[in-house]
Amino acid sequence: MSDKEVGFVSMAGAKASGQAPTVGVGMLGYAFMGKAHTNAMKKLPYMMYPPAAVPRLVAVSGRNEEAVKEAALRYGYEKYYTDWRKMLEDPDIQLFDNGGPNDAHAEPCIAAAQAGKHVFCEKPLGRTAEESKAMLDAVTKAGVKHMVAFNYRFVPAIRQIRDLIDSGALGQIYHWRAVYLQEWIADPNFPMVWRLDKNIAGSGALGDLGAHIIDLARYLVGEPARIAAMTKTFIKDRPDGKGGRAQVTVDDAFVACVEFQNGALGTLESTRFAPGRKNYNVFEINAEHGSIRFNLERMNEMEVMWRDGRPETQGFTQVLVTESYHPYWSNWWPHGHIIGWEHTFVHEFDHLLRAIVNNEPIAPYGATFEDGYRCAVICDAVLESAASGRAVEIKY
Repeated sequence: MSDKEVGFVSMAGAKASGQAPTVGVGMLGYAFMGKAHTNAMKKLPYMMYPPAAVPRLVAVSGRNEEAVKEAALRYGYEKYYTDWRKMLEDPDIQLFDNGGPNDAHAEPCIAAAQAGKHVFCEKPLGRTAEESKAMLDAVTKAGVKHMVAFNYRFVPAIRQIRDLIDSGALGQIYHWRAVYLQEWIADPNFPMVWRLDKNIAGSGALGDLGAHIIDLARYLVGEPARIAAMTKTFIKDRPDGKGGRAQVTVDDAFVACVEFQNGALGTLESTRFAPGRKNYNVFEINAEHGSIRFNLERMNEMEVMWRDGRPETQGFTQVLVTESYHPYWSNWWPHGHIIGWEHTFVHEFDHLLRAIVNNEPIAPYGATFEDGYRCAVICDAVLESAASGRAVEIKY
């Protein structure tokens, strides 16, 4: 059966016919992130219209054959593999999407780059800066497009904040303070999972949640110069599911003070021990001409205060970021008809596919493997500072 008969158009055929080209996708992992990525790719062609490219769900891979077969059927992938190495040999795949656990980021991404595939990887990029640097070197040497899934860069309100900063409207930035709080392991009887094992995860709340606010700090404020931090593991062991206990080898929480190269001061805090906080990613920027506050749990809004001298503007104003001229909104609904967390991935994949088919840069709005590596350097510095009790200079 030909591509045309099953509704696919090749890159060459698309250029000749004027239709959007397809980009074949091979995905590793099919759980939380696999669902989020697939949902975005299936929405993209008819919402980010006309699409720069149409994702073709070629294959999904995972270790459990029964589960990966079910995932392929559920999500609509053409085939499945139980070995990602075999999947990377598939000539129909141009883009490798890595949504696997953290210990499955480096080797498959490096192999994909060496096979000439473009690479999209969930965060954190690697478990350490050293691992992340090896991944960056591989994609750089291969000359493929590479992107890390820091999807919060693609929240319309956050992109609007970036645009305001770039325009000079805020002026000099003085302060950045950010927290990312969740509650899901606060119960001491919550069982041991891979995210609590350093060998698999690399770190705990730091890499899981803190990486996001570290990336946003770099994206919105600039490069950190030095950092001083503390980490804490509150529950030292967890039920192992076999009647015993397993040691928790990662941080449950961290706090840090950071000085940026541009002179701004900041704070960072992440924990998975904040009862009542579901996905509380909140930051505030204080600057020369005003302040901006954002809360992911109210992601269609931002609070703004401008120091323009008028008494009526001295408090914060809530702005609904849903106007047609706001970032990404021309593809969605009339103003006031809000979007959700899942749609950040639609924007993210659209950005990635445009970069692939038009040979456009991922940066500065998307996070490259360079951004992922730099985030990992900062995460390592947090752990080093916490262990040594002193501030650590950030060196890339």
